[in-house]
Amino acid sequence: MEKVSVITEFRDAYRSELDASQQSALISWLAFTTTFSAVRGVTHAIKAGKGPFRNLSVGGEHLHHYMWGIGMVSGVGAVAVRGTEELRRHPVTAASYGTGLALIVDEFALLLDLKDVYWAKQGRISVDLAIVASSVAATYFAALPVLRKVAHRRREEKRETD
Repeated sequence: MEKVSVITEFRDAYRSELDASQQSALISWLAFTTTFSAVRGVTHAIKAGKGPFRNLSVGGEHLHHYMWGIGMVSGVGAVAVRGTEELRRHPVTAASYGTGLALIVDEFALLLDLKDVYWAKQGRISVDLAIVASSVAATYFAALPVLRKVAHRRREEKRETD
């Protein structure tokens, strides 16, 4: 068996082991996990005054990132209602859904019209950890068929070389 790069192995397993809906779910979870983690990092950097990041305001009003998430999820909804099957299953649609959802979830308390608890220490760390752990676990389970295929191929390759 010829030596294949890890990236090629994952790409081949992704294509052979997951149907179109499973591919979309995996991409959505990857986008959610990546976006949520990045947003948490950026918002903590803003709070600490570190790095190039700043809050975005228009006319003195802070623009919360949930509004961008609502726009993205609304766009995905429009694709679901009026788009072709190819567009519905497109990786960008899945990534937009996961990204938009993460932007909304990160500021969910504001959407419920609760007080702005965004920076309150009470509970924020546990909520962050719970969401990150949940999204990592969901991403893992969505990727499980791909991971199994790659592991099986690697075991077979090792047996052939031993």
